[in-house]
Amino acid sequence: MQKYKKGSKKLLNAWVSYDWANSVYPLVISTAIFPIYYGTLTDDYITFLGHSFKNTALISYITAFAFVILVFLSPLLSGIADYTGGKKFFMKLFCYSGSIACILLYWFDLNNLNLSLIYYFIALIGFWASLVFYNSYLPEIAYPEQQDKVSAKGYAMGYIGSVILLLINLIMINFPDLFGIIDSNGVVAEIKAMKISFIMVGVWWFLFSQYTFYHLPGRKYYKQLRLSDSAYKKDSNVIFSGFQELKSVWDELKDNQTLKTFLTAFFIYSIALQTVILVATYFGEAEISWNEGEKTGGLILSILLIQLIAIIGAILSAKISDKIGNLKTLIILNIIWALICIFAYYVETSTEFYIAAGLVGLVMGGIQALSRSTFSKLIPATTKTTSYFSFYDVSQKLSIVIGMTLFATIDQITGSMRNSILLFFVFFIVGAIILIKLDKKTTLNSPIGIDIE
Repeated sequence: MQKYKKGSKKLLNAWVSYDWANSVYPLVISTAIFPIYYGTLTDDYITFLGHSFKNTALISYITAFAFVILVFLSPLLSGIADYTGGKKFFMKLFCYSGSIACILLYWFDLNNLNLSLIYYFIALIGFWASLVFYNSYLPEIAYPEQQDKVSAKGYAMGYIGSVILLLINLIMINFPDLFGIIDSNGVVAEIKAMKISFIMVGVWWFLFSQYTFYHLPGRKYYKQLRLSDSAYKKDSNVIFSGFQELKSVWDELKDNQTLKTFLTAFFIYSIALQTVILVATYFGEAEISWNEGEKTGGLILSILLIQLIAIIGAILSAKISDKIGNLKTLIILNIIWALICIFAYYVETSTEFYIAAGLVGLVMGGIQALSRSTFSKLIPATTKTTSYFSFYDVSQKLSIVIGMTLFATIDQITGSMRNSILLFFVFFIVGAIILIKLDKKTTLNSPIGIDIE
């Protein structure tokens, strides 16, 4: 157990490095290149399972369904991880399956749409399922006073790493001949370069995660930890222990109104936050009037702009929270997000889209990093941190299911994504109102994270 010294620089850097490894997936696959590839490959309406779907609505429904699966999968596996000490095993499992599925996206095409969507589905599952185990390490490897900075550093490193790969992909897509990529078999070089970028994501994710897996505590550490914890009793019904743990966390929330209220606010603003992040590029691809030959490069540059500014935003938000507190900072970020939604509704030109991208970058990293570290501070002292972070994870995933379903339905019915974006203004405002009420009753400065005034 002495090998894993809590708060040590080596351990914290190993944890942070997984953000560097896996953040290429949400940037390249979820946000930047795959949405452009998908929009180029598909018509406005496509047939799937005998029904006609707007292309953006279909991918949103598939995404929502994946998160429905994750809602049930995460507690099942997190419970097993807590009781068997297999946290790192499951983190590896989903990391590797996700990275392989990214590589398989090279063969995504309309002639094999069902199989292609399975690749997309598995990659999404792999990324998000690995995060619940990754996030649950935070209170175990870092002390409360370290968690804001470590969480922000993780996001910042993730942005830096993913931007490096995206820059390489951008050059490769715009100048494929420099990489020996040429038109062949009816596939233009630019599209082939996009397909190759999916392979690069999978390889990057797999290789850079190895440093994290080498240093994070594994099964032997948790076995010793359980033996030293007299309050720990292994449940014989391991299969359902994760759901039992979720229920126990739910029961504990009745006596922890601070954490319960924060989770309510987090759930509400995440409906808007996560959906906007997931659909931003699809919005730019379908709703913005681009100049001739500008769209692909403009969209990728917009995403790069978001990522670069997000690095500053994540670090700046952590510093602001040191001055005024986590909750006040989150309130400000929610209000800014609400105003961005109003602005996005009226965005039509590429210049306006670039401005919106810069604003999103400024607040995206901060609200994600602070949400994670605030929750980490609020949970009670426990050896079963995976169960608490599984509850956090399930809350986030349920919010995505609701957000993506609302978005897809409004998009399918009205034929425009703008109405969905405008709706999310309400969720950010409600989230801010709940946080304002919580901030009047709570401070975040005690050893376990909370003081009630």
